Amino acid sequence: MANLMLLPVILSFLILPFSAMALTQDFCVADLPRGDTPAGYPCKAHVSADDFYYNGLAVAGNTNNLFNITGTTAFVNQFPGVNGLGISAARADIGVGGVVPLHTHPAATELIFVTQGTIVAAFISSDSNTVYSKTLNKGDIMVFPQGLLHYQYNIGALPAVLLVAFSGPNPGLQITVSALFANNIPSDVLQKLTFLDDAQVKKYKSMLGGTA
Repeated sequence: MANLMLLPVILSFLILPFSAMALTQDFCVADLPRGDTPAGYPCKAHVSADDFYYNGLAVAGNTNNLFNITGTTAFVNQFPGVNGLGISAARADIGVGGVVPLHTHPAATELIFVTQGTIVAAFISSDSNTVYSKTLNKGDIMVFPQGLLHYQYNIGALPAVLLVAFSGPNPGLQITVSALFANNIPSDVLQKLTFLDDAQVKKYKSMLGGTA
């Protein structure tokens, strides 16, 4: 019984250090020149309102590329004010017929908000490979759980624009097709990994800049 009575006291001491940190440091703007660490960037000594402001998502990106898309990021490297705050943002422009290929963000959950156009968006569960797919129109949102493979493609007659929020300052990105073909994995190995024949493997390596 005595141990149960002591539990609230013990918990209060465990919580106190975290509360004190929250009260003594409101933010930690990244000091980018000092380099990243496993705990994030060191804090910049002198900050201003400009450190908490970013206008890089205001302009449409160039979608003249293989996938007919572009992504403009407001991660910690572009927007140092998000350092330590568990959030970042991006803008995705998807041209007519454009595809955001299958990819994952290993360090963050992603939420998209469609501001223009009509897209199909989906993610794949890791336990059963179930595909969760929805058609999204202007004003719709969808969430992709952290680390799961997901994709989007434009099915409308106009370019689509997405505003994106992430649950981390540097969510990371790995595009599946690039991971397979934009590298120096030997072609004979890729044939075994993908069940593609030699001509197909070399075609995709050529398209994505990989080497035989």
